[in-house]
Amino acid sequence: MPVVGAAGQTPLEICRAARDEAAARGLTPLILDTAGRLHIDEGMLDELKVIKREVTPHHVLLVVDAMTGQDAVTVAERFNQAVGIDAVILTKMDGDSRGGAALSVRHVTGRPIAFVGMGEKTDALEPFHPDRLASRILGMGDVLSLVEKAQETVDQAKAEEMVRKLREDSFSLDDFRTQLQQLRKMGPLDQIMGMLPFGKMLKGGAPAELDGEQADLARFDAIITSMTPSERRSPEVINGSRRQRIARGSGTSVQDVNRLLKQYAQLRKMMKQFKGMEGKLGKLKGLPGFPTLKG
Repeated sequence: MPVVGAAGQTPLEICRAARDEAAARGLTPLILDTAGRLHIDEGMLDELKVIKREVTPHHVLLVVDAMTGQDAVTVAERFNQAVGIDAVILTKMDGDSRGGAALSVRHVTGRPIAFVGMGEKTDALEPFHPDRLASRILGMGDVLSLVEKAQETVDQAKAEEMVRKLREDSFSLDDFRTQLQQLRKMGPLDQIMGMLPFGKMLKGGAPAELDGEQADLARFDAIITSMTPSERRSPEVINGSRRQRIARGSGTSVQDVNRLLKQYAQLRKMMKQFKGMEGKLGKLKGLPGFPTLKG
């Protein structure tokens, strides 16, 4: 997207030039990103008043940092009194803060929260859902957002194929790698865990542990890539010398290779147990008093 502005121009001149160019080229929307401040600056407030009066924007959005707590509330109240805002964007909601500042900001300004920032890129700007934030503040996570994120990143056809392979016990290391890649697409593990009810409590709330597990996903992907096609299909052929070769090729250790193979074996064992349970439940179908299972 085009950016307008040159050294030596005042903020008002830049805003006017941007408005005129957008109108001439038929560009929409036009975003006027004014200078940010962590604290109240009277000179900046006067500057914003002039820009609002001269350029007449359709909407005035205030971006506040959810990590600053009470300072965010003070800034929001002062800006609303001096300039007048239409809505708020709450950033850094992917951090450790549960977002309690949102309640205070909404109360003191009387203005809605339009968006929340869940990362550093533009696609991390999400619509604000009050019920989900309430669940987060209460420590109940945000399962709905997690489901939406999964729907956006997970290929439905691939997911169904994985289920079929798990049922048929034909789940290979290639399939395991595909699952790891899908998980990595969903974002940092600490963010995903934060969406689960008491997720950070379950993980001990230790960012270092979560960072380590995120690194494990990349390490496991490299290990599987270093294997031959036959080793991925039949990992039981991977002996000591093969493990050393795989470790060297992936830039990892033999212990890392062993850990991957162990987790893969545990996954297959667990799925066999589920399959056995399905078989036992299937035999019970039709018996008096036994509920009908769907799906």
